[in-house]
Amino acid sequence: MKKFVIVLGALALTFSSAFAKANSAADGVKQNILVEPVNGLVHDFIRGVDISSLADIEKAGGKFYNDNGKEEDLFKILKDHGVNWVRLRVWNNPTYADNYKDPYTGKSAKKGQAYGGGTNSVVNDIPLAKRAKAAGLKLLIDFHYSDSWADPAKQHMPQDWVGLSDKKLNSAVEAFTRDSIKKFIEAGARPDMVQIGNELNNGFMWPLGKIWGNDGEKVGGFPGFTRLLTSASKGVREAQGSGAKIQIVVHLADGTNNDLYHTVFDEVVKANVDFDVIGLSYYNYWHGATGLLKRNMNDLSKVYGKNLCVMETAYAFTEDDGDDQGNAFQVYSGDSEGYLPSVQGQATAIRDVINVVASVPNGLGVFYWEPAWIPVKGAGLSATEGDTWENQGMFDFKGRALPSLSVWNLVGGKGEVTNKWGGSAKVGSGFTPYAQSEPITITTTPGKEPALPSFNKILFTNDKENKIQVIWEKHDWKAETKPRTFELKGRITGTEFIPVAKVTISQNLNLVEDGSFESGNFGKWTLDGDGAACFIENNKGNAKTGKYTFKYWLGTGFKSTLRQTFTGLENGTYEASIWAMGGGGENEISFRATNFDGAKVESVAVVNTGWKNWNQYKIRIPVKENKLTLEIFLNTNNGNWGNFDDVELFKVE
Repeated sequence: MKKFVIVLGALALTFSSAFAKANSAADGVKQNILVEPVNGLVHDFIRGVDISSLADIEKAGGKFYNDNGKEEDLFKILKDHGVNWVRLRVWNNPTYADNYKDPYTGKSAKKGQAYGGGTNSVVNDIPLAKRAKAAGLKLLIDFHYSDSWADPAKQHMPQDWVGLSDKKLNSAVEAFTRDSIKKFIEAGARPDMVQIGNELNNGFMWPLGKIWGNDGEKVGGFPGFTRLLTSASKGVREAQGSGAKIQIVVHLADGTNNDLYHTVFDEVVKANVDFDVIGLSYYNYWHGATGLLKRNMNDLSKVYGKNLCVMETAYAFTEDDGDDQGNAFQVYSGDSEGYLPSVQGQATAIRDVINVVASVPNGLGVFYWEPAWIPVKGAGLSATEGDTWENQGMFDFKGRALPSLSVWNLVGGKGEVTNKWGGSAKVGSGFTPYAQSEPITITTTPGKEPALPSFNKILFTNDKENKIQVIWEKHDWKAETKPRTFELKGRITGTEFIPVAKVTISQNLNLVEDGSFESGNFGKWTLDGDGAACFIENNKGNAKTGKYTFKYWLGTGFKSTLRQTFTGLENGTYEASIWAMGGGGENEISFRATNFDGAKVESVAVVNTGWKNWNQYKIRIPVKENKLTLEIFLNTNNGNWGNFDDVELFKVE
């Protein structure tokens, strides 16, 4: 897995005093958390972690500290906190095939130089595998069949296999798989499970193993893909010999996408590929609610009769950034649930995934992706990049074990800890509301009763958002004859928590329909431009208010205009405003009004200065034709990105 990062820099997600606040990275070890045990959890349920970057981290000077503040071997810390499996990725030849200059960081790597990202060759992984076995942990080997990161967006052919015919490639895959596993076995680190490929939504070893091609592209399709899977599976069985059976995993991403899993696994089963486990990647901020994961897994278990395992999941304990690379994390705040990026929120999010898998027939367990990838210079995604994952670690930026690491024990009802820094992790239940996830703002005109939300997302003391019914206090709306702002109180049955809504009585209402983009689609907005570059983003961490924004990003430069037209207006002076933030460097960004008085244009230049650096831009518009059009115009350079939120239009004169 590798996810590209669009934003640079990070700040803690904060709300007003009435709302919840995420943890800072520095305070992570000081948190006191509670974890609700999972009913019916079997003793051999997989509580696994992927620590593939460890060799690079330790080589660069990274260290790890237990709850007592003492430096200790990572494997012992993991075992003491309930981890029972380790996952290691394997790359064929993790070196640069050519000289390379990173277009985003400007850093260079030479041909033959170690790739980084763990530099996970078989030779480099064997010492890690031996340490895992010595610690009493079981071992999963994850073959990527690539020299670097493999995921749905990229499945590059290993440099040593480029140009091979279909027959020779299948022979090479079988031999590489067999010989690699034998090397682990001979070293005393026999794998207990093997993935034959990583996140294979679109196949692997492109083009011969690519499932779907672009127009005119010659690919192997499902026949080429399943032949390569069969060769990989044969390699595992040949290496297995007369020893204990090695479980074989076929792994896809997008763990809530039931149609995808049926499309791929119908073909895999039809081709009689020998495998034992359906593996899924599930990140709630990309893939949605846990209920969707459960529905997909229950269906897959029923239809295919295979064991199932979440091979990758993670959540952040903070939004802070530990280096200059930026982070891949997005705050998850779905329609019915969400989690605060805190140590408690991280533990709850992982506990909930464990709970889903434990409830599914044939659910084997859960692997957490790279909980130990702390920000150490020289241990990044590659030789030219930094770390994008440290805020999703289960260790803080200094390598100290977070209280959330105890989730692996606590889901089984044991392993309570109190650490040196005053933090703790204990078993708990009966969580209660303590904060609103985000402010409720209502605007109405004098004497008119507004539509108040019947449900609101409330944060409970396990830092999970739940959508709860709110009963609002009675109010005499007809008596509201003058403009003012006040708080309206509500109640939630069975709790003492009091939600509030900020109500504004105003003569003028915002004329922009869905100015905060909270519908999740363009609606009345019209896009003239590339939909891959300009889209509505669901990421609370990138929003000024709510969770949706108008987002732009593309690796290459582009031009686009987003517009909304207003008709039937009274002539007069109007004021329009917009909030914007982004990385900067564009040729032009402008917020402008047209069609209000002949060919005249009112415009203001937008200048972005960095992530979370929100600025508001305003224009005055003298309407003389009973209409106007608001536009957001973009003329970008390679890699520019930004977000827009809270567009408003009011008549002021």
